[in-house]
Amino acid sequence: VQLQASGGGLVQAGGSLRLACAASGRTNIMEDMGWFRTAPGKDREFVAGILTSDIRTQYADSVKGRFTISRDSAKNTLYLQMNSLKPEDTAIYYCAGRRVADSVVVSDARAYGFWGQGTLVTVSS
Repeated sequence: VQLQASGGGLVQAGGSLRLACAASGRTNIMEDMGWFRTAPGKDREFVAGILTSDIRTQYADSVKGRFTISRDSAKNTLYLQMNSLKPEDTAIYYCAGRRVADSVVVSDARAYGFWGQGTLVTVSS
């Protein structure tokens, strides 16, 4: 499975961006998916996740109410709609996938075996 993230860029605080993650290859083996980010000088952190079974979602507290994760299975594409962006949202954003269809969203990056190359989001103040 290959994951290709896109949609990053430079935006002013309060603005919006929509990230996309296109999956190709043996996409039938990929189940739950998520978005993670790595900010300068910080460890990779969970942003949002979505289950393949019932489209249940989960968000990090820092983005709850501002970000929305969704997926279009017909297009094999994962999305992250980011609104009310803050300078602290500046990071490289990665999409990730799992072989497992779990009953809860997993926020541990080690559980995800498929990763995209990352797309840079810069929020200016």
